[in-house]
Amino acid sequence: MILGHGIDLQEISAIEKAYRRNQRFALKVLTPKELAVFNHYSAMKRKMSYLAGRWAAKEAFSKALGTGIGTVGFQDIEVLTNDKGAPIITKSPFEGRVHISISHSGDFVQASVILEEKS
Repeated sequence: MILGHGIDLQEISAIEKAYRRNQRFALKVLTPKELAVFNHYSAMKRKMSYLAGRWAAKEAFSKALGTGIGTVGFQDIEVLTNDKGAPIITKSPFEGRVHISISHSGDFVQASVILEEKS
């Protein structure tokens, strides 16, 4: 049974602006494992796409949970990739199944999260 569905749409340029104002912004949004991936990228465009994708995914997760960011923080949710490169939630306060999709197009990134009860 589906317990929640959250969607978030984010402008990559807005995330880049926040990052350029204060590079600690990435530390606020990304867990240590996500930060390692972020730091591995050399191209700024790829780094900002990744950071914006994680932002959108975590916002979508918190919406699906029904709390929004605040009750659940960015560090409470971790989005890595599986062996095929698909995004997966590897850390969260939710104990059921989590389905996630992240899509990039131009200056936008969109994330969708579906929370399903444990069977």
